[in-house]
Amino acid sequence: MPKHVAVLMGGWSAEREVSLNSGAGCAKALEAVGYRVTLIDVKRDIAAVLERLKPDVAFNALHGRVGEDGTIQGILEILRIPYTHSGVLASALAMQKDKAKVVMSAAGVPTAQGVVLSRFAAAERHALPPPYVVKPVNEGSSVGVIIVREDRSHPPQELSRPDWPYGDLVLAEEFIAGRELTCAVMGEQALGVIDIRPATGVFYDYDAKYSKGGSIHVLPAKIKPNVYQRVQELAVVAHRALGCRGVSRADFRYDDTATGTGTLVCLEVNTQPGMTETSLVPEMAAHAGYSFGELVKWMVEDASCDR
Repeated sequence: MPKHVAVLMGGWSAEREVSLNSGAGCAKALEAVGYRVTLIDVKRDIAAVLERLKPDVAFNALHGRVGEDGTIQGILEILRIPYTHSGVLASALAMQKDKAKVVMSAAGVPTAQGVVLSRFAAAERHALPPPYVVKPVNEGSSVGVIIVREDRSHPPQELSRPDWPYGDLVLAEEFIAGRELTCAVMGEQALGVIDIRPATGVFYDYDAKYSKGGSIHVLPAKIKPNVYQRVQELAVVAHRALGCRGVSRADFRYDDTATGTGTLVCLEVNTQPGMTETSLVPEMAAHAGYSFGELVKWMVEDASCDR
């Protein structure tokens, strides 16, 4: 009898639509390789739904809060349903960007200089000398990210809006010019390094990530071999330091501009990387010889509790 996989998707985070796309694509691929699949658009009664359904495995295709911050992982641990990706602690830690930076830095992974402050303080005065980046401390997919450029005399006023939906704490970090690089880790193996280039503008924002044609992916990245290898090494170190399991993806900035310093920093580790048709992890897995079906099958067979 085929293994019954519940694909968890949707939810109520700012990344709901991306999660629905990830879940639908993964479910289709899982059915194609022989699993019995049930799609679940996650609501607040998810524990009762799973208790009734009793799947063999939960494939976590949720993104953002609840799905990526240890919450759903805790529910799955209580229900003793094996699940994909990272466990409770690693998920919560990686999602909290400022805390994750402390752990990664202690493990030898370079990170951007920054400071945590309230969004109201960041709207009153420049948190750092421009240029710098302001981001929510616990959102993903570049949600809520603001680049404060050198010619901007005033701090970002949108941070003080009463309808700001991303929490009251923000992380301000120095802006690193140059390339946006990313590398996935599958188990303990680093996959290839992609150089991400937005099709328009200079920032790999939400639209560039998830719109067809929104970005150009150069794989393998055309960078010096020693830098390429260093990115792969640091992705594995960060994965291990945070306690990640299954598949994760580390994002980097690399300053190889004409007047640059050669700085390489890790921005964050994504414990629930996107799995849509434009997503990076399936592309890196394909480069390593894994079809999309083989990738999701590996993830299901890797699933466990106590992660």
